[in-house]
Amino acid sequence: MYVDGVRLSPGDLSDELATLRASASGFMWIGLKDPSDDEFALVNRELGLHPLAVEDAVTGNQRAKIDAYEGSLLAVIKTLRYVERTSDIETGEVMVFVGDRFVVTVRRGEANPLDHVRRRLENDPVQLRLGPLAVLHAVMDSVVDNYESIDRYIAEDLTQIEQQVFGEHGNVDATSIYRLKREVLEFRRAAVPLAEAMRRFPFLNYVGKGEKKVLPFFRDVEDHLARTNDHVESYDRLLSEILNAHLTKVTVQQNEDMRRISAWVAMAAVPTMIAGVYGMNFHYMPELEASVMIGDSEFYWGYFAIVALMVSVSAGLFIFFRKHDWL
Repeated sequence: MYVDGVRLSPGDLSDELATLRASASGFMWIGLKDPSDDEFALVNRELGLHPLAVEDAVTGNQRAKIDAYEGSLLAVIKTLRYVERTSDIETGEVMVFVGDRFVVTVRRGEANPLDHVRRRLENDPVQLRLGPLAVLHAVMDSVVDNYESIDRYIAEDLTQIEQQVFGEHGNVDATSIYRLKREVLEFRRAAVPLAEAMRRFPFLNYVGKGEKKVLPFFRDVEDHLARTNDHVESYDRLLSEILNAHLTKVTVQQNEDMRRISAWVAMAAVPTMIAGVYGMNFHYMPELEASVMIGDSEFYWGYFAIVALMVSVSAGLFIFFRKHDWL
């Protein structure tokens, strides 16, 4: 419980909430981590949350959004965690209920703990005096700051893949490009809907006179989120181009290999053909018994002539293919 920016130890939930509403000062912050149905039902009985908001909270795995209900609002924020060992992005979820003198945060998953958010707010009484919306802003600000950190990690991974693809001795598996593209899409599924919700949602309708000072802080978060989304969108396009370039490079390399193989096959085919013809051993092949008298001995020159023909044709083909860069 926070009154005038100072943390107090609360007693009974119903009594404290009634006191806060009667005094029109302070608010209560209830933090839940992967709550059971019974735990959430207890909080709901005391706060009277809207049934549709309760359904979203119990079901979980919602799209990032900001919904307004009777006298309250629900913000669903997707949290992300970058795993350096595997370069994967894990997704979690934070739901923030804001109502009359209370705020409830429901966190699912291990991404983006809120302990540091609470400590930071408690060290800033001026911000806490702005009420429950100050907590909503702090949570959004923490999540978006984490988005920016993951943005930098993805940029580093993207630079590494670019060097591998376009480097002099580039060697990269298409699977690595696809996996990074999948992580970027996971990032987009978390960040883009939140930006759309912040642009659409009229916070002004849910801010009291004493809380209007919090509105510029939401605009600052929206600006940071828009910048991150611009980066992520460019990463997605660039990864598509890198994947196409990699596949083109692989195709060109395969064509080069096929040309080399074809050249060697052509050079081997001519001697094979000649040897095949003369290997039939027909009696009337003149070269088989062609000879010339040298002194008192008869020299059979057919074998040497055929071998010379094979070597000459193969050498000629080698020079031809080398001249045309096939070898």
